[in-house]
Amino acid sequence: MTSPCEELLPATRRALTHRIALAQTEGRAPSLVGAVAREGRMVWTGSRGGVDGRAPDAETQYRVGSITKVFTAVLVLRLRDEGLLDLGDPLEKHLPGTGAGEATIAQLLSHTAGLGAESPAPWWERTPGTVRPGLADVLGERPVVHPAGRRHHYSNTGYTLLGSLVEAVRGTSWEEALRCEILTPLSMERTGPQPVAPYARGWAVHPWADVVLPEPMEDLGLMAPAGQLWSTAADLCRFAMFLGGGDERVLSAASVAELRTPAVPPEGDDVDGGYGLGMQLTRREGRSLAGHTGSLPGFVASLWVSVADGVAAVALANATSGPHISAVAADLIGIVAEAEPRIPEPWRPLPEVDQELLSLTGPWYWGTSAVGLKLVADRGLELYPLRGGGRGSRFTALPDGTWVGLDGYYAGETLRVVRRPDGAVSHLDLASFVFTREPYEPGGAVPGGVDEDGWRGLPE
Repeated sequence: MTSPCEELLPATRRALTHRIALAQTEGRAPSLVGAVAREGRMVWTGSRGGVDGRAPDAETQYRVGSITKVFTAVLVLRLRDEGLLDLGDPLEKHLPGTGAGEATIAQLLSHTAGLGAESPAPWWERTPGTVRPGLADVLGERPVVHPAGRRHHYSNTGYTLLGSLVEAVRGTSWEEALRCEILTPLSMERTGPQPVAPYARGWAVHPWADVVLPEPMEDLGLMAPAGQLWSTAADLCRFAMFLGGGDERVLSAASVAELRTPAVPPEGDDVDGGYGLGMQLTRREGRSLAGHTGSLPGFVASLWVSVADGVAAVALANATSGPHISAVAADLIGIVAEAEPRIPEPWRPLPEVDQELLSLTGPWYWGTSAVGLKLVADRGLELYPLRGGGRGSRFTALPDGTWVGLDGYYAGETLRVVRRPDGAVSHLDLASFVFTREPYEPGGAVPGGVDEDGWRGLPE
């Protein structure tokens, strides 16, 4: 194993190189670039194929398609965190007259607004944005194809609306908001709506012959917030690390975690899939990944981050189809995480202890179910089942002396210590559940009371 600050081991680097070489050869891509970031920085990059007669590198631009949607979602969450909108607001409140205004902002972010997947013909990815000069041209005569909130239906037009929402609330263009609020703070100098050399040209590869055809590179106009961006492996590694842990200059860790939290179940038979707020979610080889894939004519792209492993990966290719780019990026993460697993932080005792809180730790009982209560840093608590399965959560302390659940069944619920008139602890109250020191404690505040004859045997 290696510590987070060290370079990858030679065997790991070779395995990564082999994976992208296989993907480029089998996928018949003119070029393919991969990169891995770990613990805040890019630790490996490799490429196969050529761009304008030379090998591409981590600074070569590729079109990233729908990875653009994650950037748009970050801009929307920034507006929410500034108090300029609420995710439960209907779109109509901030962007009236679209014909889709009853859908909420959260539904648009999670593709549950019921909007159609694409704009009306001609195919928007291969035609200039001037064909669709207004939102009415993007949405068409039938913008809504499902009742809002009923199902997940991926919608490019929904992210066009979110981009227009950003412009309406921020009072500037989507491109300017993107540059000032995300790209500049994260030092993503090689990311933007238009290509800047060196960049890869997009190609279609003939399915039955080893020949190629150039794809058009259109400016998508109003559809830009759904898929316009060009970026590099190096810049996307920076973005991926941000998506794993947040950056107060852009979005807090808590808000970024909100993007990664499942908002809707997976579609169809994709039991390992799902969607958060602007982020695709998947599981591969037992590992939870968050990020996004992208495609436009001539390009495929993928970005995944494993928060648990502290590893992110990017894969970019300039072919309309061929490489299974999502699997490539996921495999790059798996290679590093399995060959060089994350070394846990050293255990350290708390710098100080509150004796009153310490007295709350140990076993408690909800009815006859035993749970443990543990004191952690910053006056936090952890509740977990002591036998078999059961409900558990982490809690953070609030100024009023209560705790609120951070995850699991009790996420958002309040934990209180209830005391007797003499100040001694009576029980814990958690979302109306009573936890006592003994199972069905005599004289305890157990709802429904406790039989006064107490525990007994049963004669045969």
